[in-house]
Amino acid sequence: MPPSLFLLPRSLLTRIPFLPLSSRARALTMPVTRRPSRSLASEARSPDSKLDPGTECPGGVSDREKRAHLRKKRVKRIVEVDEKRAKEEAADRKVCDLIDIEDFAYDKVNLSAISNDVNLDSSFPASKRKSTHLTDEPKADAPANWEEVLDGIRKMRFADSAPVETMRHEKSASLVPPKEQRFAVLISSLLSSQTKEAVTTGAVQRLSEKGLLDADAIVRTDEATMASLIYPVGFYLRKAHHMKKVAEICLEKYGGDIPRSINELLALPGVGPKIAHLVMIMGWNNVQGICVDTHVHRICNRLGWVSRRGTRQKTSNPEQTRVSLETWLPKDLWDPINPLLVGFGRSVCTPLRPRCGTCIINHLCPSAFKEARSSSSKAKRSPN
Repeated sequence: MPPSLFLLPRSLLTRIPFLPLSSRARALTMPVTRRPSRSLASEARSPDSKLDPGTECPGGVSDREKRAHLRKKRVKRIVEVDEKRAKEEAADRKVCDLIDIEDFAYDKVNLSAISNDVNLDSSFPASKRKSTHLTDEPKADAPANWEEVLDGIRKMRFADSAPVETMRHEKSASLVPPKEQRFAVLISSLLSSQTKEAVTTGAVQRLSEKGLLDADAIVRTDEATMASLIYPVGFYLRKAHHMKKVAEICLEKYGGDIPRSINELLALPGVGPKIAHLVMIMGWNNVQGICVDTHVHRICNRLGWVSRRGTRQKTSNPEQTRVSLETWLPKDLWDPINPLLVGFGRSVCTPLRPRCGTCIINHLCPSAFKEARSSSSKAKRSPN
């Protein structure tokens, strides 16, 4: 705009028509050299481009076409770099997402150790596989006087009847064929959970009389009949359902036999760590871990034999007890420790009002007389 026009009022400026630029003036105008990135990207993707961005600019083309060609090549390089970077990031994420062995856990109980003999069976779906951690840790220091304590428990058990040991030997000495015997061990172990020994024995005997300790026979029997036969076993309806499912899986995958690894057993409905280790010992004579139930869990904590990893606190569940106990107890004692402590827990070291006065190792037990006094004081404070 000529300088003289700035002296005119704004109202007059709007009425003055501007003449079109001459050809000389148009030639002096600055060409457009920058364009929005969107237009560059669209041109790079346009199938109607006359020039191939991947080739050199051919001769005999105008400057404008050359500039467009260079822009397309630059956009292509940017896209290629971005794609390469995205592939590298995706590969890094894939590596970071690989399952670490420390991430394996049971569905219900978190684990941290198991025998090195365990093999993960890839034939089971991931939703059903309940894997465990492998332990390569060195043996921890054993508790003081543990051998003297264990010897005292043995003496008390031998002085009393031993129904648990008798039951195990009777099952192992059965004349039933090995495959059917192993399946019977699995079924009786399922029934024994949260059930007294005498009740479990009666239920197993009724099943045996009906010929229902066989996978094929259980599959052909309805759940209502199974439930009526195992009653009054704890949670008998749920256990009847689990028995049917277990029989179907064993018949389909193992020909009526039972799995021969911890992880395969844990994949069966209703089978937890305690049952799996018990079945491995009694069915396959393969000791891969300690069978820990509520008795073993309670007594080991009272004796101060176990603690949570990295702390001195008591373990909060049987699986933590198993993990801690296996860090120091010699492996040749992993099998007999369960029936020994179970019998001791039923006769002397009972859940409520333990008989510390008659226990010959009370001078070695850090919990001696403490729980008995606390339970009696609570009874005195309770209203009549």
